[in-house]
Amino acid sequence: MENYFDIKVENELSYGRGYVYSLQYHIVWCTKYRKQILVGDIEKRLRVLLLWLAEEYHFEIQAMEVMPDHVHLLVKCKPQFYIPDMIKIMKGNTARRLFVEFPEMKAQLWGGHLWNPSYCVVTVSDHSYEQVKHYIDMQKEK
Repeated sequence: MENYFDIKVENELSYGRGYVYSLQYHIVWCTKYRKQILVGDIEKRLRVLLLWLAEEYHFEIQAMEVMPDHVHLLVKCKPQFYIPDMIKIMKGNTARRLFVEFPEMKAQLWGGHLWNPSYCVVTVSDHSYEQVKHYIDMQKEK
């Protein structure tokens, strides 16, 4: 029988006040109507905004790929984060700022919404971390 103290953990553990954790999530969300508008300067600015939000709200984006009609993120965060709130912050802030900086986007989106209201979140284990990271990193090459 294997001794559980000898199990190697792939990802680094993080430490809080009175707790230890390793929480990673693969998050995906799409543009409204799957419009392919996340290209060029809009894509570049979205990347900058997402990294800024990660710094501002103290979570870490470990992998990111912006496709023309959807976003993939591998996010590491504290256990105190309520994932729906974090996604709401990312989607709301990026939409508001992108509409201000690129007003021509609204003409391409019926109703003036950038993001589809739904999203996908999958927990990432220490065993699947590298596989998910590779999957996100290879999105553009598909």
